[in-house]
Amino acid sequence: MADPSLQVLTAMITPAVLISGAGTLLMSTSSRLGRVTDRVRQLTARFKVLVTEDGRQEGLAREEKRLIVQQLPRLARRSCIIVRAMTALYLAVALLVLTSILIGGSALLGQDAGLLPVVIAIAGAGSLAYGALLLSFETRLSASTTREEMKFLVSLGEHYAGLYDEQLLREVEENLRA
Repeated sequence: MADPSLQVLTAMITPAVLISGAGTLLMSTSSRLGRVTDRVRQLTARFKVLVTEDGRQEGLAREEKRLIVQQLPRLARRSCIIVRAMTALYLAVALLVLTSILIGGSALLGQDAGLLPVVIAIAGAGSLAYGALLLSFETRLSASTTREEMKFLVSLGEHYAGLYDEQLLREVEENLRA
């Protein structure tokens, strides 16, 4: 028969695998939020240039301003999704840590914790899954805004046709449709 303390320790460490996964997702999600914030600042700075007298003279300035105005609500939505994902991931970490504490505490006190650690662990895993799902939605939103920017760059390239040959423009457009 296995040592009961070893069984308790093993049970306490099991949620650590999920905690580690949530921690990794939190680090990358924090970075994503920073990129969204940086992008909003870049678009704001570019918009300020485009509304000046010189900026209005740039080729496709009106279209670029329209693109920026269309992207800002999407970036705000991305930011909200990321914040919700981070909240879910932090909740997952807290619930999984609480699971470990309950397992260890019940063993220390010599009392049966019953199903409570299992229920809390399932809630933590569910919160982790929800956070990952939100990040999947945010990734798709990010990709769609990137495609819009690329389409604008193609039109800018067409505007300055001397920069690109026609075959390259067609290839880029075909890749954007894919």
